[in-house]
Amino acid sequence: MLDIAFVLYVLASIVFVVALTGKNWAGRDPKQHEEKYGRIAYWLALVGFLAQTGYVVFRWIAGGHSPTSNMFEFMAFLDYCIILAYLIIYRIYRLTVIGAFVLPLGVVMLGYSYVFPKEVTPLIPALQSYWLHIHVTTAALGEGILAVGFAAGLMYLVRTVPQDVVTKSTRWLEVVLAVVLMLVGFIAMESTFSRLDQKTVFQLPTEQLNNQAQMEKMKVEYTLPAIVAPQDATLIQAGPMNPWFTAPAWMEGKDAARKLNTMIWSVISGLVLYGILRLILRKRLAAAMQPGLRDIDPELIDEISYRAISIGYPVFTLGALIFAMIWAEEAWGRFWGWDPKEVWALIVWLFYSAYLHLRLSRGWIGAKSAWMSVIGFVIILITLVVVNLVIAGLHSYAGV
Repeated sequence: MLDIAFVLYVLASIVFVVALTGKNWAGRDPKQHEEKYGRIAYWLALVGFLAQTGYVVFRWIAGGHSPTSNMFEFMAFLDYCIILAYLIIYRIYRLTVIGAFVLPLGVVMLGYSYVFPKEVTPLIPALQSYWLHIHVTTAALGEGILAVGFAAGLMYLVRTVPQDVVTKSTRWLEVVLAVVLMLVGFIAMESTFSRLDQKTVFQLPTEQLNNQAQMEKMKVEYTLPAIVAPQDATLIQAGPMNPWFTAPAWMEGKDAARKLNTMIWSVISGLVLYGILRLILRKRLAAAMQPGLRDIDPELIDEISYRAISIGYPVFTLGALIFAMIWAEEAWGRFWGWDPKEVWALIVWLFYSAYLHLRLSRGWIGAKSAWMSVIGFVIILITLVVVNLVIAGLHSYAGV
């Protein structure tokens, strides 16, 4: 059912784009065209959401716990929350264009989940708590609602930032779009090399290990070609290319080098994708997108972004901070321990606190507010990707 949902989300994204770009086709009434195709895209997204609901229910029953215990489950559930938030926002505002930004984001998140192992596995002891259902699902719901705020903020910037001259705003807007493409590039690379099955395998030092099972655990497998090798490791199965350098000594953890390798490929693939699109379009990406948003009221987009964040913020606060600290006290005997994931959750919370403070007390609306909504979600992406895949900590089980 998750595959069905993914296909329907992709189709909905395409139809949303057609609803916007096809408004100026000859012989068509722009408003009727947008309403017709926007309605079709909405129903495709709704049916996909119902299919994903079935997946969530059956996965929960099969696993005996909420489907949020590893990276595959969490990212799929985050996508579920993003689509849920979009469906609610659409019913309130009936704005077709927001689907053209939110649905592709949902597709990217669900595609990202597919690069992780999908098997239903028993919970490790640290996760065997009812707080798993409360903490993680609430945090994911908050991030899903904040994602809609990000999409609306990005729409505002694409709609309002002048593209006929090069400014700091145009450059930074392209940087944001390039960051999104890095995630897309990582998904494409990981999926491709998983099918090619050309793994690179390293053996970590095993001088004091005599047990064969323990030695197997000290092997590190790379799905992507190896650019960076683990410290003091021996190459026992060559892949498509030889490593260029060794991971720095301060990177602790068995899989630290592999995770760094993944991040490097994400950046490279994203930049390549960005370059290809620039060559095809022969203009900045935002400049190519802007004509489809000319009929949209910027103030309405700004309002949608603010309302999404004002709802997502307290939900995220409950799930990612308050419930997390209660569970941490039960599991580890302390409310706060400066674990990397805890620190980055706090950074996200502080940033959105600043957003609401500046918006409500200093009158930061429009472009300033939109930039903060975009930057805030970029920080969330850093937490989901960089922190989970590179930095070791008590939450490292989530990167499996």
